[in-house]
Amino acid sequence: MGRLFWKFFLCILLAQVAATIGIGGTFWLKSRAAQQARTQEIDTSPPAQMAIEAATATLEAGGSKALQHFIGKLERMRVMAVDVHGRELMGRTVQPAMLNKARALLQQQQPRVVVREATGSDGVRYLLFLPYSEHFRTAGTDAARETLNAVSMAGNRMPPGLRMDVPGAPADMNGMKPPPGPRMDSPYRTFIPIIAATVASLLFAFLLAWYFSRPIRDLRAAFEAASGGDLAPRFQAVARRRDELTDLGRDFDRMTGRLRSLMDSQTRLLHDVSHELRSPLARLQAAIGLAHQQPDKLAASMDRIERESVRMDKLVGELLTLSRLEAGAVNPLNEDFSIADLLHDIVEDARFEAEADARQVGITVSGDADIASAIVNGQAELLGRAVENVVRNAIKHSPDASVVKVVLSRHDEGRQVHVSVLDHGPGVAETDLSAIFEPFFRASNTQKSTDGHGLGLAIAQHVVKGHGGSIAARNRSSGGLCVEIRLPAKQTG
Repeated sequence: MGRLFWKFFLCILLAQVAATIGIGGTFWLKSRAAQQARTQEIDTSPPAQMAIEAATATLEAGGSKALQHFIGKLERMRVMAVDVHGRELMGRTVQPAMLNKARALLQQQQPRVVVREATGSDGVRYLLFLPYSEHFRTAGTDAARETLNAVSMAGNRMPPGLRMDVPGAPADMNGMKPPPGPRMDSPYRTFIPIIAATVASLLFAFLLAWYFSRPIRDLRAAFEAASGGDLAPRFQAVARRRDELTDLGRDFDRMTGRLRSLMDSQTRLLHDVSHELRSPLARLQAAIGLAHQQPDKLAASMDRIERESVRMDKLVGELLTLSRLEAGAVNPLNEDFSIADLLHDIVEDARFEAEADARQVGITVSGDADIASAIVNGQAELLGRAVENVVRNAIKHSPDASVVKVVLSRHDEGRQVHVSVLDHGPGVAETDLSAIFEPFFRASNTQKSTDGHGLGLAIAQHVVKGHGGSIAARNRSSGGLCVEIRLPAKQTG
């Protein structure tokens, strides 16, 4: 799984997390607001009524000290006793809103008296009420039993009229109901979680769509431009993104670059072919015209016509071979042969032709002791033609009475065979060393001094690459050029 998958996955995950946080946060705020609202409510449950009755009886019988002792013994219930000055008996803080609600309940006629105003035996008057407590609400029996124990320890008696259905619990506790919860401020608050989740999902969906649609739009524009012939690179400057869409854009740039190179190569090849064909055609026309004007020189004109026809036939044959090699129509890997024997035959043929020439260029061949056992897999005739092109090129550019050396060696523990062809010619400019393997290329110092079309080394390069090897050229320190062919050797034994 690639980077694009993880970006989709993380975006969806973030959307879900954001929606969960939004919904959870909304419910948490809602619960917290409800709890804060309940802390300002007055408890109206039967246990609260019993506690207020007990506190009233304690105050009337024993005064402020007895009430203080009674409230101090309570753990689950927080009975509030506020005097006329607004001070609470135990020193606790009473919220004004709660105090106002207690006074409002005191003015109402309630079936259960949960807020009382009583005067103690010491003459101090207190407002008694019990704030709402969720813990006290769920533990009503224990709270009632705690109230009875506190009354007993304070030396007071329970107020008359309270009946007990079970030991230690008030009779009407079995039917007690919780006070109503706080009301919602607005009926639309119920839809807040849904709205938050929807907004979060839409936001992340928009960002996700924008993030992935932008490179797709760029790719579409690039394809439209390429269909119109504009093959300029468009995604090379994109470095901030790291995903499959960006890789696709860079691959598109490489594709258009390769197409641009091929188109330029085809255009250059067409220009070179037309240029190469124009010269022999012009000479053919001149020879034919001369034969018509001077019939006595017909034999010389026919010789010229024959030479130019052979030259054109050779050029067309080399172009066809190069075209087949560039199209990959030749499969070279089909037989095993000895590279030493192949090289020996090539050198013998080249030596015979060189000795017959007036230039008297010699050829020598040498190799490692175990070179005779080197086996190469491929097409012997095709590879022999490639090596022959290199050897003939070296002979052509060598000065008179010089020697061309052909060296055969093994490297990389016998896994590679190197064929080096060394001459004493003028060499090639360093900037042209890689260009000499291009079709119709000629160095500036040999362009007018030698025959040929500049296709031999280009054919040799395609053949060697088809055999899984490589070919390179370098200038020799003692003068001349060294062309080295590297081929993979077949492992035997």
